[in-house]
Amino acid sequence: MNTLSKIITWKRNILASMAILVALVVLSFYGVYTNQFYFFKPDNYIVPILTSVHFIYLYVVWFKIVEDELPDPKMRNIEYALYTIMIVYFFKIYDSAIVLNSVDVYGEHVIPATFKPMAALILVLYCVLPILTLYTFWLRKRFIGVYNFENYNDNLNIWQ
Repeated sequence: MNTLSKIITWKRNILASMAILVALVVLSFYGVYTNQFYFFKPDNYIVPILTSVHFIYLYVVWFKIVEDELPDPKMRNIEYALYTIMIVYFFKIYDSAIVLNSVDVYGEHVIPATFKPMAALILVLYCVLPILTLYTFWLRKRFIGVYNFENYNDNLNIWQ
């Protein structure tokens, strides 16, 4: 894991996660069957709302590493919320795989030429996102520290 952390540094991981999140937010409005964007469907706003928690967590990790701060209860709560959001990411992986494999079901219908490349891109992005997120959790443990709040007040030095 140490050689992996030399190749994919914490900055690269956070920037790659942000780039994937931005791409998935844009692609959440995209309809692969019709090759159009749908901004008036309420279902399309689920991923952008949930990724806002992910963006906040990435900002907090970046800030804590740069400022060399200890983890706090607010960061822990955001990370725990991100654990539950990971379930939605895994569902989106499943859903994207179903959509990609449905090309045979709709064989006699007119499907745009961009169907397979876009559906594959969405599936790959959703598959990479949990891997980067789990790696971010590992980086948080390595650079910021574990969540140990039993003696949290003993570790504070207000005169620093």
